[in-house]
Amino acid sequence: MKYIPISLILLFCFILGGMMFKSVTPPRCDTLQDNDNIFVLTGDVRRIPYALKKLETLKYGNIYIIGAGATSILNIPHDKIESLSKSTYQNALAIKQIVNDKRLNRIVLVTTEDHMNRSLYLLRNELPDTDIIACPASLSGMPAPIRVKRWTIEYVKYIATLFGIKEG
Repeated sequence: MKYIPISLILLFCFILGGMMFKSVTPPRCDTLQDNDNIFVLTGDVRRIPYALKKLETLKYGNIYIIGAGATSILNIPHDKIESLSKSTYQNALAIKQIVNDKRLNRIVLVTTEDHMNRSLYLLRNELPDTDIIACPASLSGMPAPIRVKRWTIEYVKYIATLFGIKEG
């Protein structure tokens, strides 16, 4: 065998990259402080209940619900809900506005584990001087084929984001 087809090399690189993408995802929530501000992205039913459980462990913490559909959440003050952003990039811009308005220097980001890498990447680009604590909601209990599909979609979106495509 004198050469390997380019498509096979690309497939190998894609699979290897996907494995690395998953392996660098924070495996659990970092240590929270009593006065942390939790920003939870809408989009998956696991995220908000998970964030509310984390909030219960904080003495003086706040929670901000970010993203489309957030207005249906009950028992959260209206000023802590942003419901206009419809993409992860728009979520990052909305969080940036709140962080700047409130002069926060540390925030906790809650999203699902498959969505964490791209969310962190976008948010860290918008808030390079802010300490962003990753707090991924687990996809455990979800059937494996659905998890693989979700991880693959997020990996492709992450690659697109690295090439400058922030929306989509």
